[in-house]
Amino acid sequence: MTKTPAETPASKTETVPTGVGDARVTWYPARGDAHLVVALGHGAGGGIEARDLQALAATLPAAGVTVALVEQPWRVAGRKLAPAPKTLDAAWRDLWLALRVPGLPIVAGGRSAGARVACRTARELGARAVLALGFPLHPPGRPESSRADELLSTGLPTLVVQGGNDPFGRPAEFPDGDHRLVEVPHGDHGFAVGKRAPLTQDEALAVITGAVGRWVDSLRE
Repeated sequence: MTKTPAETPASKTETVPTGVGDARVTWYPARGDAHLVVALGHGAGGGIEARDLQALAATLPAAGVTVALVEQPWRVAGRKLAPAPKTLDAAWRDLWLALRVPGLPIVAGGRSAGARVACRTARELGARAVLALGFPLHPPGRPESSRADELLSTGLPTLVVQGGNDPFGRPAEFPDGDHRLVEVPHGDHGFAVGKRAPLTQDEALAVITGAVGRWVDSLRE
């Protein structure tokens, strides 16, 4: 069973100054020899308590992956609305040095708006790869307003994990590209599944953690 946030052991939480305010990074260290850091930002509608972020923080360390969950300055300051994308990107760039662990490559990632930030900045920052959880391909009901260019322009190995019922973009709507795409059946934008779905919430989270675990392991090659 996937651990709940309260059961997920964190080594430390640190405040990181940026040009747009203080960010916060919560570290979940690899158990044993680490080979990778996965840095994950949150979405515009919530923080690092999101079920997918917490599930990855609970499971990846056992596979030799250090997880850093990053809270953007607007969230740390207690504001309810996320700022413009350029401000999110600026904060991510400023805190990037704090995510470096000597000798370890970094996967830049996040869920929803955090995934967009990672896609837009990963290559310039020297990330090893990109992990996009619930990538908001378009606003709900507006498929003509596509953000596919952000996803397709990473120039890096990219894994997209998408809910089968995500109103921000169902898996079949995604364009072909170099990225891998994994569907979480019946999942919504936050990977929640309904009570009548043929899989449980824990099973849906296991789809995410299993796919991400296999993918990050492939990055060793």
